[in-house]
Amino acid sequence: MKIVRTVIMAKAPVAGYAKTRLIPALGREGAAELARRMLLHTIATASSAQLGPVEICAIPGPEDLVWQALKREMLAPELAWTAQGEGDLGEKMARVAERVTAQGESVILIGTDCPAITHEHLQTAKAALSTADAAMIPTTDGGYALLALKKFHPTLFSDIAWSTDAVAATTRSRLNELGWHLTQMPPLRDIDTPEDLGCLPPAWVDMRHEFGTDQAKVTLVAIAADTDNTGEKVRSGFADQHFVGKEDRCDFPAVVENPS
Repeated sequence: MKIVRTVIMAKAPVAGYAKTRLIPALGREGAAELARRMLLHTIATASSAQLGPVEICAIPGPEDLVWQALKREMLAPELAWTAQGEGDLGEKMARVAERVTAQGESVILIGTDCPAITHEHLQTAKAALSTADAAMIPTTDGGYALLALKKFHPTLFSDIAWSTDAVAATTRSRLNELGWHLTQMPPLRDIDTPEDLGCLPPAWVDMRHEFGTDQAKVTLVAIAADTDNTGEKVRSGFADQHFVGKEDRCDFPAVVENPS
């Protein structure tokens, strides 16, 4: 079987630049801290899957000073680093997919917005490529969190309305037009908006009920680590969130072969 390269499309977790749709709930620094946590989590997950090379395709490019401190935190010196370059998301991913497949490898493309992806998901995607041409984990907002390919075609990335609910459906349609076999895995939820915070991994959230009400405040353990036990430092910076149980929002059905 071909070598499988996992490529993480990564945006620097800088305040005001990363996870901007979460700023109303978390503030600029809180949103950036969550972006940092999700990036490090994604790298750890990809490395632990042990599929093959793991590459960070970064914006800004890896030579930018913003990445230097993070590189020390990553504890993964074997990571490859490349720059995303110019263009929309499709153009950036197309360049990656074309380059990786041209060198005789399969590629798994992931971002950092879906901490629900586990090393088992990545291993399942790799296994799917032994019989399928592509594997996908769609997201509940209509995009996808993972796209695995063992060959490249530009139509999979061109003329797609990125960041809309049509992305996964359009990509499935293009794969069908190419006659490629797709294995679709269960959908997961991206963390893009304040409403998505309830689907953070349980270890990342601290539920605090206030004044006897059923309204809960979602805060990030990663940010709360340097506060006292009451969490007052973090609490003052976070908006109230209504938490819906994971069983209601984050669990989905099984793998589908060649979905229509």
